[in-house]
Amino acid sequence: MAENRAATVLQDGVLEELGREIVWGRVEAGHRYRLDTLQERFDISRTVARDVMRVLDSLGLVTPRRSVGVVVNAAGEWNVYAPHVIRWRLEGPASARQFDELTQLRIAVEPLAARSAADHAGAPARARIVELGARLRALGEAGELEAFLEADVEFHELVLRESGNSMFAALTGAVGEVLAGRTHAGLMPFHPVPEALDAHEALAAAIAAGEGALAERAARAIAAEVHEALGHDDA
Repeated sequence: MAENRAATVLQDGVLEELGREIVWGRVEAGHRYRLDTLQERFDISRTVARDVMRVLDSLGLVTPRRSVGVVVNAAGEWNVYAPHVIRWRLEGPASARQFDELTQLRIAVEPLAARSAADHAGAPARARIVELGARLRALGEAGELEAFLEADVEFHELVLRESGNSMFAALTGAVGEVLAGRTHAGLMPFHPVPEALDAHEALAAAIAAGEGALAERAARAIAAEVHEALGHDDA
């Protein structure tokens, strides 16, 4: 059991380094990785090297080619919705662009998801989102950012899941990563602005009451606050 955990930690470490290396542009599209070279570089087994390459392949970052090795793909082939890829982009030199793109995605999707959640959410979800809205108020006013982040991620993922739209629900990991990225990049104020807390509680109340138009309006207010906080004033 301990050996399995150690192998997983080792594999995750190699995956993180190679993922960042590709996403941050330290290697160019067309660069070739060979398993024997990776074994030597990281002092890992061939099995670990192969498993890491399989994960990178599933993320669209590389493509295995017979007799050539594993070739790095151009950015246009990456799975940009994958949480790993989002996190690496948020941590890298193009983080500002990634924040902009994800904020635009949220502006496009979350208001519609909120309106739909007001129609489709089950009773437990309606009760839970009201609890989370109140919890966000308390944690935000107390300046407990990590606990606030945890509740905020659950809040927004719940809206997406309860929308009744499987395409919206599939974005939960992406939204969770951008919320975490904003906090960990120091772009979240120590005390969230009152308007943002008001909008979260308004969104929760609207979903609980089945008021789709009000839910959409509150979600737009939340997205607009994020847009402005990232240095835009045209939301």
